[in-house]
Amino acid sequence: MTWLIVAIVSYLILAAAFLVDKYLLTGSIANPKVYTFYAGMAGVVALVLIPFVGFEIPGAWQIFLALACGIFFVGGLFWFYKALQLFEPSRVVPALGGILPVFSFLLILIFSKGKITLTLPDYIAFALLILGSVLITYKKTQKISSKCLLISSIAAIFFAFYFVLAKYVYLGQPFWSGLIWIRIGSFLAALGFLLTREVRGELFKPKKTGFQGKTAILFLSNQAGGAVGNVLQSWAIALAPLVYVATINALAGVQYVFLFIFSIILSSKFPKILKEEVSKEIIAQKIFAILIIGGGLAILAFK
Repeated sequence: MTWLIVAIVSYLILAAAFLVDKYLLTGSIANPKVYTFYAGMAGVVALVLIPFVGFEIPGAWQIFLALACGIFFVGGLFWFYKALQLFEPSRVVPALGGILPVFSFLLILIFSKGKITLTLPDYIAFALLILGSVLITYKKTQKISSKCLLISSIAAIFFAFYFVLAKYVYLGQPFWSGLIWIRIGSFLAALGFLLTREVRGELFKPKKTGFQGKTAILFLSNQAGGAVGNVLQSWAIALAPLVYVATINALAGVQYVFLFIFSIILSSKFPKILKEEVSKEIIAQKIFAILIIGGGLAILAFK
């Protein structure tokens, strides 16, 4: 179950990156297209690994899968950032967390023609992780609107294709080679944003984009940390059997546990990043959700 440990560590790192993303999207880099462009362009850094990791040029089909995978990843990022810009994380996160694992599992069933399925304990763990993910971020006072649900669903579809295609890429070629090809796809997708006048206008007017000085340092540092988290998440996908790719999505509940801990620590000093309301009812809800997520993890670890 090495993939389970790797996935948990990746979500710890990604939780911290999420907080910085939210901060930048509500301040210095408010345009999700520009933010996605920068995030996608960061994928070109993977090219520096080529001399060190045994980079391969696979067949045309594998190249197509990897590039398409990278494009879906950038598409998912854009719609996710768009949702974060328009709505509170407490609305976006439970919507995405509940929908993404389901879409991923459906894609696995479709691509495998129904030959790959979960065992009963796996289904129980899968359900517990999704339930815990939704519960830990749910707020009675902030119901999910139809627009939020629509945008979150679009992001979930893109990310579902990314996760499932990534597994097929890693089944067909070595991990590092596959990862580099996927990042090349992300880079090419990011270049596509240059076709929009809106992005070009903001990119060539630095004072308006706010991408300078401390903002640039914060963004680049966060991208570096997020890259480590994404590599570990990709490694977990490569290690896990195909049937567990959707379960890795459902493990995002662990990320929300880390987010809850971080937000408690940061909310008093940086309320604009992620404000966390604290009351007996909310604490009880969070603890119950954490226990549910813990139950799902225990089933996966000890079954």
